[in-house]
Amino acid sequence: MKPGRKKQNPYLIAGMAMTGSAAGLGLLGAFWTPFGTTAMSAAERFQAPSLRHLFGTDNFGRDLFSRVMQGMGTTICISLLVVLFSAFFGILLGALTGYFGGVFDEAVMRVIDAVNGFPSILLALVMISLLGNGRQNLILSLGIVFTPSYVRIVRSEYVKLRDADYIMRARLMGVGKLRILFVHILPNVLPVLGVSLVIGLNNAILAESGMSYLGIGVQPPDASLGNMLSDAQGFLQSAPWYALIPGLAIVWIVLGFSLFGEGLRRLGE
Repeated sequence: MKPGRKKQNPYLIAGMAMTGSAAGLGLLGAFWTPFGTTAMSAAERFQAPSLRHLFGTDNFGRDLFSRVMQGMGTTICISLLVVLFSAFFGILLGALTGYFGGVFDEAVMRVIDAVNGFPSILLALVMISLLGNGRQNLILSLGIVFTPSYVRIVRSEYVKLRDADYIMRARLMGVGKLRILFVHILPNVLPVLGVSLVIGLNNAILAESGMSYLGIGVQPPDASLGNMLSDAQGFLQSAPWYALIPGLAIVWIVLGFSLFGEGLRRLGE
């Protein structure tokens, strides 16, 4: 390799291409689809993929390409909101516990240990059963379940940096604690969080798909990749494309974010 020439990062390139295409289709599906996502046609039930219906049709004659577009957007949007929710509270609690320590730190970490003592999906199922079905409750439940992982990461970084020389100088200069927390320390923590956020997004996509598959996430007639898979499970032999298409869409998104995360990790090496 010639001096000064940057090493190529195929993981990052492939991940950006795959996630970009999925996000682009999902965003487009929020404004336009070839057919109405809830438009039914008895005459077009279980049509195989064709030029008219690129991904075929389902048991109600609905266009699967249109529903996958909407489903991708729904799944990615919910997953992003889950990660934003959990990252916000994870950063806030991790910063406070890592910087100040003491009784507050002990209390928060004991609660997190208790939450981590339950399987995450089981805990989310219990919370949704108490709160009820729906997108808002799904986001809230998964957000709470994913928050502890960010608290631990952020807390460990704040513990390392709270006594760094530049922080000691800031204290001597009379800089306020909030400014130290979120202006001086946080920017040095965010790069460490980058890969964790992408992994969290991956986990949120799988969790949202699983919840919708079980019927406690996105509710029909709205399309989600998970509830499309659930609807298709009774037609695996007669219409295999019905389950194959949304399943491949989930794999495409998850693989894309996995490659993107790996690319970010290698970029930081």
